[in-house]
Amino acid sequence: MKHAVLRQRIKPFMLPIAMLGGILFHDFIDKVEFLAPYLIFVMLLITFCKVKPSEFRITGLSWSLLAVQLLGSLGIYFAILPINPDIAQGAFICIFCPTATAAPVITCMLGGSVPRLATFSIISNLCVALTAPVIFSMMNTDGAIHITPTEAILAISSRVAPMVILPLALAFLLLYTAPKVHRAIAIRQNLSFYIWAVSLFIVVGRAISFIIKEPTEKTGEMLCIAIISGIVCCVQFLAGRKIGRRFGDKIAGAQGLGQKNTVLAIWMALTYLNPISSVGPAAYVAWQNTINSWQLYRKAHIGHNT
Repeated sequence: MKHAVLRQRIKPFMLPIAMLGGILFHDFIDKVEFLAPYLIFVMLLITFCKVKPSEFRITGLSWSLLAVQLLGSLGIYFAILPINPDIAQGAFICIFCPTATAAPVITCMLGGSVPRLATFSIISNLCVALTAPVIFSMMNTDGAIHITPTEAILAISSRVAPMVILPLALAFLLLYTAPKVHRAIAIRQNLSFYIWAVSLFIVVGRAISFIIKEPTEKTGEMLCIAIISGIVCCVQFLAGRKIGRRFGDKIAGAQGLGQKNTVLAIWMALTYLNPISSVGPAAYVAWQNTINSWQLYRKAHIGHNT
C-alpha cells in the first residue's frame, strides 16, 4: 500500500523530471534515442487495447480540428510572411504538423475519449502526408531539399504509418485471436505513463541538442520563433478545448489540436523549409509537455480536468 501511495504522489512530477533529465543529459541522448519508436509503439499498443473497433468513427470533431490545422496554419503563415519568412514558416509548421502519435496516451490519462482522438490522429497524419508536398512546393523555399510529390508522400507516410497503424492493427488482431493476452495488456494502462516519461526524456534531450547546434548569429531569430511557438501552442490547446466542448469531449479536442508530432515536424522543416524554422517545433516540445504536465498534475490533485 505504501508503494502505491508513493507512486501516486510522484506521478504528477514524473513528466517535469523527465523533461529536466532530458535537458541535463542531452549529450547522452544519442546513445538511447533509437529506443523512442519502440517505446511509442508499446505505449500505443497498450492504449489501443482499451478500445473496440466499433468505437472508431469520423465525427464533426475530426473535421473541425482538421479545418483549424490546415486553414489556421496557412492563415498564420501568410499573416507573418511579410514580416519575416523564417518566423512565418516556424509558426506554420507548429500548426500544420499532425497530432502526436502519443496523444491518445495522454488523452486516456486525462479521461478523454481515446477512440475519438485516435481517429483524428489517423486523419490528421494522413492529411499532412497528402497535402504537405503541394503546400511546400508552393512555398518554394531556398535551401530545402526538392523531391517529387510522390516521393514526399511516401517519405512522410513511412514515418507516420508504422507508429499509428501497426499498433492499432496489432491491438485488433489480439482482440480476435488472443483475447486473454489482449485483456492482460488492456488492464495495464498505467504502464503507458511511465513509458511516456522515458520517451519524453529522449525527445526533450534530442530537441535541446538540436537547438544548441544552430548558429549563434541566429539567436535573436530563434528566440522569436520559440516564443511564437509557445503562443501557438497555448492557442491550439485552448481552441481545441473549445471545439471539443461543442462535441462533448474537450480533452480529445485539446490534445488533438495541441499535442503535435514534433519529431515529424522538425524533419519536415529541415527537409522542405528554411532549416531555422525547425526551431519552432523543437521549442514546441517543451511548451506542449509543460502543458501536459500541468494538466496531469491538476487531474491528480483535483480529480478531474477543467
